[in-house]
Amino acid sequence: MKSRIYLILILVALGCAVETNAQQNIQFSQYVFNPLFINSAYAGYRGDTYVSGIYRQQWAGLPGSPVTFGASVDWLVPGRDERMGFSAKLMSDKLGPQQTLYASGGYAYRIPMDATGAKRLCLGFGLGITQYRMDGTQLKAVDVNDQAVPVNNETKLVPDANLGVYYYTPDWYVSLAVNDLLAPRTLDVRYSWNQYTFRTMQRSQHLYLGAGCLLNLSDNVKIKPSFMWKEDFKGPSNIDINAFVLLNEVLWVGGSYRRGVKIWNKDNLQSDLEQKDAVALIAEVNATPTIRIGYAYDITISKLSPYQNGTHEISVGLRFLNKKSVREISPRYF
Repeated sequence: MKSRIYLILILVALGCAVETNAQQNIQFSQYVFNPLFINSAYAGYRGDTYVSGIYRQQWAGLPGSPVTFGASVDWLVPGRDERMGFSAKLMSDKLGPQQTLYASGGYAYRIPMDATGAKRLCLGFGLGITQYRMDGTQLKAVDVNDQAVPVNNETKLVPDANLGVYYYTPDWYVSLAVNDLLAPRTLDVRYSWNQYTFRTMQRSQHLYLGAGCLLNLSDNVKIKPSFMWKEDFKGPSNIDINAFVLLNEVLWVGGSYRRGVKIWNKDNLQSDLEQKDAVALIAEVNATPTIRIGYAYDITISKLSPYQNGTHEISVGLRFLNKKSVREISPRYF
């Protein structure tokens, strides 16, 4: 069974002919604690320089399963009502013989919507580049000297861009982002080997719409519900429903339910596609006012469940206080 699953992953990654057209987007369960990975408009929203790293091993125990690493840094330019933020991101995603490396830089303009700046409309954009790499040395042919199986490494670079809008108040927020804007123009990522043509799993244009709020139950207990709608306009629409409890401004505990939803008819999809995806159990601790550590465990509830051992995700965040700012450090909930 494992060999069959590995073969399926290879076929998905490579495609079998030039007509094959697959997409991908990086999925983090802890995006609610570092939305910069989704929306460039979040740059500088913490008020200080923030460095974050995250590692995700999806479907542990399944040969060739996705392994993802992400790192980001964003900072606020002091003065001028704290209107400008900058960011940089680096992400690596590996699936079987395929690896995608993505780097980008971003800018956010943060417009105060009240006298104190507690309410802001943030507009962001980013530019980047994606490297697609196919490691043919990881492929094993069933038939000796199979001429259709590449045996070398191939790479290709394509440009990328993204846009985002983010509005927040002390009590609620709304976020909208469109990533991989240039994907329709650079979708044809092909590799040629011995007169055969292969296509890699390619990043597709994605839209992310999310919203949430903060409910104060007491001085020591707060609840943060939120949702995220993810759309690539080709595959099934997906939605995350999240809920977290904050205890004593130190510990976040909660979870997320992820599934497919049918928002409109897509003629290219099978009518009987499974909608259930996963449930994530998540904990984040503010170890100090400037250090955050998080862990998520995803429980797959689809038909893939018997063939894997869950998904593990670890994140770390470091906040560097801006010495030029006279404001006091305060928690940022969104």
